[in-house]
Order: sequence, then C-alpha cells, then structure tokens
Amino acid sequence: MSNYKGIVYLRKKLNQKRERVLKRYKYYEMKNVVRDLNIAVPAEIKGLHSMLGWCGKAVDSVADRLIFREFEDDNFDLSEIFQMNNPDIFYDSAVLSALISSCCFIYISADESGFPRLQVIDGANATGILDPITGLLTEGYAVLEKDDNENAILEAYFQKGQTTFIRKGVRNHQVVKNSAPYPLLVPIIYKPDARRVFGHSRISRACMSLVDAAIRTVKRSEVSAEFYSFPQKYITGLSEDAEIADKWRASMSSLLSFTKDDEGDSPKLGQFTQQSMSPYTEQLRTFAALFAGETGLTLDDLGFVSDNPSSQEAIKASHETLRLTAKKAQRTFGSGFLNVGYLAACVRDDFAYQRRQLYLTKPVWEPIFEPDASMLSSIGDGAIKINQAVPGYFNKDNLRNITGIEPSKMEPVTVVQPNQEV
Repeated sequence: MSNYKGIVYLRKKLNQKRERVLKRYKYYEMKNVVRDLNIAVPAEIKGLHSMLGWCGKAVDSVADRLIFREFEDDNFDLSEIFQMNNPDIFYDSAVLSALISSCCFIYISADESGFPRLQVIDGANATGILDPITGLLTEGYAVLEKDDNENAILEAYFQKGQTTFIRKGVRNHQVVKNSAPYPLLVPIIYKPDARRVFGHSRISRACMSLVDAAIRTVKRSEVSAEFYSFPQKYITGLSEDAEIADKWRASMSSLLSFTKDDEGDSPKLGQFTQQSMSPYTEQLRTFAALFAGETGLTLDDLGFVSDNPSSQEAIKASHETLRLTAKKAQRTFGSGFLNVGYLAACVRDDFAYQRRQLYLTKPVWEPIFEPDASMLSSIGDGAIKINQAVPGYFNKDNLRNITGIEPSKMEPVTVVQPNQEV
C-alpha cells in the first residue's frame, strides 16, 4: 500500500518514545536515580541511595486485581488459542507491561503446525500506526532480539498479509505471508483517548515527582539520624595543651574525667539539642497522602498502618477510585485481547475473517474485590429478594460474575426431613 509510513519512520518513532518507557520501568523496579538538591546532604554521603516502592505498588494494586476468566459466546473458539499459550503468564505479563508503559504489543506468529503463538513485547521495543476505529494497527514494527549492548539483531516489520524479518548482517530479508486482514502486532492499551491513542501510563509524572521528593526526605532523615543517635557534644574551658586521644571512645564512654589545671579551673561539658525525627515522618506522610490521592490507594497501602483494622466493606469504600480504575482497565484490555484472538483465529484457520463477525463475543473478568463471608451472605439475600420480584433474574451464570466462585458441577443433594414424604 502506498500510504505506509515505512520501517524507517517507525524506527524513529520508537526511539522517541523508548526513553519515556524505560524511565517508568526504572521507577517500577526502584532503579531510578533521584537528583540531589545539594543543600542538606554532606558530600561524604551523597552516594547514599534510598528507594521507595510506591510506583510498583501503584501498578501492582491494579494489575493483581485484573484476572481474565474467559470469552463469553466464544463462537470462534478463541479460548483454545489462549489456553495453548500459557495463559497464567500471558495475561499477567500483558496487563503489567501495559500499565507501566501505557501499552504493550502482542506479536502473533505460527508454529510448525500452523497454530498461533502469542508473545508479549513491551512498549520500549514495539510501535505502530493505530487505526482508532478498530484499535488495530495498520502497520507495525518490533525489535525481537537484541545483543548484550541493547542493539537490535532481529527486527520485524508488520503489514497487512505479511511480516518482514530483518536480521542484522543479512542482506536478504525473510518475508512470511499470512491471511490476516491486519498486521500481526496487536496493541494492548491502558486508558486511551482521542489525543493519546496509545494511552497513559499508570506511573504518571505526578507519581514520579512525589516519589523523588519522598526519597529526598528519607535521605535527609538518614543524615539526621546520625546526629539523633549520637548528639554532638562540646567542651568549654579546656586547656590548649589538653588533647582527647580517642574521640570515638570519649563520645561512647559513660564516664569521663578531667582534672583541674594549675589555676584550679575545670572544663565545662555540654550537649547540643538532640534532633527530632518527627518533621521527616510528617513530611513523608504528607507525600504518601498526595501519592495515595494520585493513584487511588490508601495510606495503609503505602505502609502507614492505621490502628483499627478495616472490614471488607470499609476496604472497598476506601478503594472506590481504585475500583473504577480497574473497571476502566478491564474494558480497554478486554477489547485488546479480543483483537488478539481475532487475528490469531485468522492465522489458525488460514482465513481472513471480518472483525464484525466477533460482535457477540465478550471478554469476562473475575470480580475486582473477592467477597468475604459477610458479603456472600448479603449477595445471597439480595439475589433471593430480587428473584422474588423478577423470577429468574439471578442464576448461577451471572451470580458468578458477582461472587467469582465457579458453581458446583455436582448434582444437588435432596435432604429429606423426618416424617416427610418423598
């Protein structure tokens, strides 16, 4: 097609976004280096690095609650494709990568028997031109292999009906044909909008800024802890000829003796006011509150444990923003997984299906919050009352979507009461 941007354009596009993605991975993995303000930290300990795992907590708090179950009304048997591609790792890897880098990509290929294989590629190693209507790419580019210096060894350029593999040092490129109506590189996007079609990262600029400020607070508190543990002392009136042979032993000793000089004067001992750690604790708590407000977490999630343990209802109420974030992620990720299954089915059956043929198939997720015993009792009472008003409104299929518990496959047991005719 003449309207393709080409692989050179896509390489430049990936290089522009790569640093942004890698920066967020550093914050997630706690490998970020915080800029020192060069005000309160002595030069001797500027190499001291403090870390906080708040960004990782912000990502994991959503990723751990997104559990994909199945496809409902699966007319094209998409579940079989995902079941054959290690779903326990595949879904979690795709969700986690998309939350960190705003989008990840699923590379679809065929094995020796023609069955589709699925591979997750993070946003730092793949890009493309997105069709905003279907959520699929019109063309894509991915780095499949790298050397020890992070230089590309094997690249792939995706187009409709074919994938071109470019290996470093090999002049002839390998072209693999396929019957899919779209490139076999599918984006999984978190929070897309009309302006940023490839979405937003869970680790926002505000999150990174607050973590940097909190780390500087922790670092300053460690400096002050030295003075807090061993307060500075002073001596006045000491003779110029007097010397303290071992200052460390003198500072740790419980008894020191100083004799009077020839004129009968003795030195006076004193101690500077001991530093308090309270200002740093309060400042760190303030940053934690700001970070919690930015990400929908609570102070308990960030390590500031409250005295009274919360009930399941209280936990759900405090995580309402987190629940809405997870519900939004379920919708966008579900659409992406459906696109993956659609193109994988085209590869499996060697036939170009139309996207609208899958309009009945819907992704189904497990509940975001697993109900406890009291919540199950409330759900049961509510289901009974609603079924009395509207018979058959609740059954084992839609009750599972609320409880997350798979119904039993055993036949119900009839209990016969005494003096009761069967």
